[in-house]
Amino acid sequence: MMSNLFLFIIEAAASFATLMLLARFFMQWQRVSFHNQLGQFVLATTDWCVRPLRRVLPGLFGLDLASLLPAWVIQTLLVFLQAMLFGASLDGNPAALLLGLWGVGLVGLLKMMVYMVIGIVLISAVFSWINPHAPMAPLFYSLSAPFLRPLRKVIPPIANVDISPLILLLLLQIVLMLLSNFAAGFSGMMFS
Repeated sequence: MMSNLFLFIIEAAASFATLMLLARFFMQWQRVSFHNQLGQFVLATTDWCVRPLRRVLPGLFGLDLASLLPAWVIQTLLVFLQAMLFGASLDGNPAALLLGLWGVGLVGLLKMMVYMVIGIVLISAVFSWINPHAPMAPLFYSLSAPFLRPLRKVIPPIANVDISPLILLLLLQIVLMLLSNFAAGFSGMMFS
């Protein structure tokens, strides 16, 4: 019981930290302004680890690796902690164990990215229906646009209703299923 409670708290903290780092990554990737309430919150919760990392880890092709790498490390450490708490045998091949941990951590990071995109698309859709002129609406429109734009080129509106968010959400659910299969493969490497 106590180990489950401890794991729940650790998973919640790790998920929050990962989501904040990914939000910073996405906002910088899309060149979205941080001069809003959400942007300031993201900066305040991630500056402690991103700023020092930027001194030694430069960006790559405009991507902020100093935000992405700690998110991956957090997910990898979470996988290791879960394995330790559930008594998994970590006595196998060290190279396979390390590769498996990194792989499952990467899959966890990709899943968090997909969940974040799902949340962004849902919030953007709700803003478009309820209050398209809300102060935070442009932020979510900007973040969801690169994911919806390719679908909007292929799928025209039906009776002036844009169904591209629904199609994207369906595709993202498929991606989540595929990522679960990859995680199972990496887990097999860790414990073989």
